[in-house]
Amino acid sequence: MIPLLLLLFPVISGILCLALPRNWVKNFSFLSSLISLAFIVYAWYTSPYHKEDFYWDRTWVESMGIHFKLGLDGISLFMVFLTNVCIPLIIVSSFKTEYSRPNLFYFLILFMQTGLIGVFTSLDGFLFYIFWEIALVPIYFISGMWGGPNKAKITLKFFIYTITGSLFMLLGIIYLYLQTPGRSFDIVQFYQLNLGLKTQNFVFLTFFLAFAIKIPIFPFHTWQPDTYTDAPTQGSMLLGGIMLKMGIYGIIRWLMPICPKALDFYTPYILVLCVIGVVYAAIIAFQQTDLKRLLAYSSLSHVGLISAGLFVGSYYAIEGGIFQMLSHAINIIGLFFVVSLIQKQAGTRDLTHLGGVAEKAPVLATCFMIILLGSVALPLTDGFIGEFLLLKGLYDYNLILSLFAGSTLILGAVYMFRMYQKVMLGPETAHTHSFVDVKGTDRVLLISISLFVVLLGIFPQIFLNLIDPEVVKIIVETTKSSPIH
Repeated sequence: MIPLLLLLFPVISGILCLALPRNWVKNFSFLSSLISLAFIVYAWYTSPYHKEDFYWDRTWVESMGIHFKLGLDGISLFMVFLTNVCIPLIIVSSFKTEYSRPNLFYFLILFMQTGLIGVFTSLDGFLFYIFWEIALVPIYFISGMWGGPNKAKITLKFFIYTITGSLFMLLGIIYLYLQTPGRSFDIVQFYQLNLGLKTQNFVFLTFFLAFAIKIPIFPFHTWQPDTYTDAPTQGSMLLGGIMLKMGIYGIIRWLMPICPKALDFYTPYILVLCVIGVVYAAIIAFQQTDLKRLLAYSSLSHVGLISAGLFVGSYYAIEGGIFQMLSHAINIIGLFFVVSLIQKQAGTRDLTHLGGVAEKAPVLATCFMIILLGSVALPLTDGFIGEFLLLKGLYDYNLILSLFAGSTLILGAVYMFRMYQKVMLGPETAHTHSFVDVKGTDRVLLISISLFVVLLGIFPQIFLNLIDPEVVKIIVETTKSSPIH
């Protein structure tokens, strides 16, 4: 019952947003997101005691073996927690921005929350596909209606990329359905299939294409920089903070246990692509003067490392990859918010036109530095834990690959500190002459994100303890292809 309530509450709140007066909708949507967060925290706390409440299974289309089957285990809890932490941060970040048609804007954010939770809790292949597509619809309209000057062309490119990958995944899901003895989309039935290598290779490629585009993994990334840059700030946060995690989660939940033989076959090639993406994106980030575009390439580099760790398949790498999803979400949301604050006051996000902000806005500069340190994985920040575990897993697998992947720590530090130096410490410009420090909700949000960065770095065991048993199960499933539930 708990997964169903987690799923329905945001969309019901979103529908209510459509009927509320314009001046109420921001506060209502934020309150709704806080209730969702409190609910997942409660679910997390009670999970060891009431396991039966964490699954919901009802027949949906009996003739086709489709069930409305939802479930929460350690990884699903973690992913729903990640979603329900990020949504309030994203909503608060919009409080001082006036969007046209705000009722629709906040409805779309809450509707996307429902789609994301559906992806992270679905235990039926057809249902997983439905929510996978549902999550695409709100971000398409958010980017297409409130994006930048090239929004029509860029959003269409994003849509074509993602829908193409989704159709390939649907093909794989239908093929698996046809292989099950009783014609079922149940994930347990998929896990129990004893498929040959050739069949697994086919299924692997259909799923991998969808996940690789969503993450994105090089060379399926070309939609990402433009979309992240052109989307409104909250759209960029949704894309970078949560939506790309759908692909990473899909690898863990669906790809690895269903296609273990194909995973072994393709892993060396995919690891090379992931590591190329890490280095390539970091080098391209050096050349960016648009702060938002720089962060887009930075995100691409970081998720390349996460993906590489997952395909290594070791205990340390998988645990690091899962933990890093939360760290990356907090960091990228914070960084996009800082850039939006700078752009609002300076009227530009061009690196060459900015400077001297730290002297005029010390709170902004301090929080920016803390979030940046998390992004470059300084010890005692959130980014360090996941990247250390990921690199440990890569090192155990292949020294050369780990050296190239580890370059993200050096390259990332260089381009991020270069950005900070020019924006915060460089000479004052005409654009920053009248800059003032953050106040009100902006200050509260920045401090909250900064605290997350530090607390996750000091107390990572809170989350590692939750996901640890599930990581062990993933490794067992990948080697033996046995079911989770």
